[in-house]
Amino acid sequence: MNAPRTRVQRRPVHGVLLLDKPLGLSSNQALQKAKWLLRAEKAGHTGTLDPLATGVLPLCFGAATKFSQQHLDADKTYETTVRLGLKTNTADAEGEVISVREVSCSAGMVVEVLDRFMGSISQVPPMHSALKKDGKALYEYAREGETVEREARNVVIHDLNLLDMQLQGDAPFLRLRVRCSKGTYIRTLGEDIAEALGCGGHLSALRRVVTGPFEEAQCVTLSALESMDENQRLAALRPVDVLLPDYTQVSLDSDNAGKFLSGVRRRGPWNDCDQVVVYGEHPRALLGTAHVHGGELIPGRLLSPIEIQQILEKSPVNVPLLAEQV
Repeated sequence: MNAPRTRVQRRPVHGVLLLDKPLGLSSNQALQKAKWLLRAEKAGHTGTLDPLATGVLPLCFGAATKFSQQHLDADKTYETTVRLGLKTNTADAEGEVISVREVSCSAGMVVEVLDRFMGSISQVPPMHSALKKDGKALYEYAREGETVEREARNVVIHDLNLLDMQLQGDAPFLRLRVRCSKGTYIRTLGEDIAEALGCGGHLSALRRVVTGPFEEAQCVTLSALESMDENQRLAALRPVDVLLPDYTQVSLDSDNAGKFLSGVRRRGPWNDCDQVVVYGEHPRALLGTAHVHGGELIPGRLLSPIEIQQILEKSPVNVPLLAEQV
């Protein structure tokens, strides 16, 4: 007879964990590890980072998963190293080298080329990406050795700063800091810049240092999370409404709050607004999002009464750390 197995007992956890994703893990692997450490019932992330990328990855737990979509449109900032002279089939260090060329560009040429990539630019998504065509991820086609037609898309490069460069030697490179709009592929940007310099290249390192209002200095590593006790891990979570920093705030008394949570529109002296975050007054509690039209507060994504109560209690329901499973 097999010995009884133990499993972690999940619990309701609500909030946002700003994780510094380590090298080598996919975003989902990092999420599952953090979810296990927090013993959380429900979790999601706000946009992926490649396994070879590190940096800011906001993870959403419980009620926060309802608002993770709001963060997908946020601008991002990356620091990246472009290895010049070696082009790979994936545009990063994970792929096979498919072209070797001499690096003969000057520092002046680098500055001139970088200027060309400022502002609104057009990008063709890389084959090694999660973007889907006909219901299938592009990287799945790529693994089968197939290249499919991809439509170019417009993205915006707000800032493109040269941090360091080496144009001679065995490993010439550019180090760049990029602030860009959603949907920007930094691998494609690095490859296109290297191609414009006449030598080709690929990304050898990539780190996301800012996403929306969140910066790397605010993040916790998985190793740090592992070393914490239960209370410290919960204390590392940020409130759900950090995902809604630019929303207009509206507060409702207990009677109107109850009706709002039932999906009933409320009328008040509010100006039209597309993005509203709604709180109950006593006690102050996040109720959800809404928009205002014609003086009516129209419910959007709402928390459940149970979620609100759990957040107000500031601690999950008490459950044993381990439960036996035969």
